[in-house]
Amino acid sequence: MAFDGPAPERINGRLAMIGFVAAIALELTRGQNIFSQIQNGGIMWFIGTTILFSIASLVPLFKGVSADSRSEGVMTSDAELWNGRLAMVGLIALAYTEYIKGGTLV
Repeated sequence: MAFDGPAPERINGRLAMIGFVAAIALELTRGQNIFSQIQNGGIMWFIGTTILFSIASLVPLFKGVSADSRSEGVMTSDAELWNGRLAMVGLIALAYTEYIKGGTLV
């Protein structure tokens, strides 16, 4: 769980990937921007998802299984890290754009 350890960036990346897809999907289906989504019950979903994915990501690490050892084909640990990083940037860009625009992106 060290700052530069394998868990923090991987867990944050997984949460960002889920958050980005969920934010875009809810925006397209309900027409709510990311700030409205948070105000209308999104905090509870965020807390639940964070707990679930944190535990699910830590269990293999505690059992001694590394993400690098299970990487094969196109689903490598490096690809997951880069997808997570892009999702983190995407969430920030989405929130910033909607804040500046004053409404939904789409």
